[in-house]
Amino acid sequence: MNSIVTSAVLVGGLLGLGVFALVRAFMPSRRSPVSAVARIDALRARGGHGSGFAVASPSHHGDQQHKPGRLDLLRDRSGEWLADVYLRRGWVQHSLRADLALLDRGWEGFLASKLMLAAVGMFFGPMVFAGIYLVGVGSSPFIPVWLGLAFAALFFFLPDLEVRRDAAEKRRAFRRVVAAYLDLVAMSLAGGRGLPEALKAASEVSDGWALLRIRSALADARITGISQWQALGKLGEEVGVEELSDLASSLALVADDGAKVRDSLGARAETMRSREMAEIEGGAGEKSQSMLIAQLLLCAGFLIFLIYPAGMRVFGGF
Repeated sequence: MNSIVTSAVLVGGLLGLGVFALVRAFMPSRRSPVSAVARIDALRARGGHGSGFAVASPSHHGDQQHKPGRLDLLRDRSGEWLADVYLRRGWVQHSLRADLALLDRGWEGFLASKLMLAAVGMFFGPMVFAGIYLVGVGSSPFIPVWLGLAFAALFFFLPDLEVRRDAAEKRRAFRRVVAAYLDLVAMSLAGGRGLPEALKAASEVSDGWALLRIRSALADARITGISQWQALGKLGEEVGVEELSDLASSLALVADDGAKVRDSLGARAETMRSREMAEIEGGAGEKSQSMLIAQLLLCAGFLIFLIYPAGMRVFGGF
């Protein structure tokens, strides 16, 4: 009886501590200077994309316009609320934001999907317990609570894994395009064009998504008044491609010397291709090792299948 009371007190104390930590993490606190500056930058970036300066145009079919439903409004508000919580707590998530920028996904929408999946996990845990309870396993009332919290935490972090996986694949493709883009810029420079014209002309040879991002960055540079290599550096920081940031630094040093620019671009493109070949060879080596292990397991299973009848006859005689 004493052990039951002690376990109940411990479980209750842990639950209370967990609830207190959760409430304390999401409670609005006094905003630090860092979070205030981050909030201003986020609002400025949101306005720079055109969302803050959109003018509502009159429409003759106002009744037929699509109006967001309650679920959409709830999702938007929950995403904005969680984004504000992240700002207040100082959780910047640079790498995750770079992955989302590369995938062209919004930060608030991503956080809203995380919250919705966590809510699904809270209901999924008790449903799993109900199935287990019908079988006759488990009778403690604390099991569904812990299962709900565990599945909520698991579902909350599942979108992070998906985003990082998709962004890694897309970032490899982006690096391949950047290597080809540098070769095109070097060829344009060899043809007598200046560096701004070469950067612009090389970005217009295709309508792929990677060159479209580069072309958009160069167009923004003309509007904002910064140099084109600075725009490429900002794009590299935004999408998490270090090669573009390094390219911007090197171009800023040798922008006035066409020969040095061509040599620098050619060397950088060759380095990126060598790195890509090394990654491809490494991936092929890993796959060959996994195939070798699979073959060894098949051989071991076949040997067990052959030896088992004889072993049973030998050991069965004793």
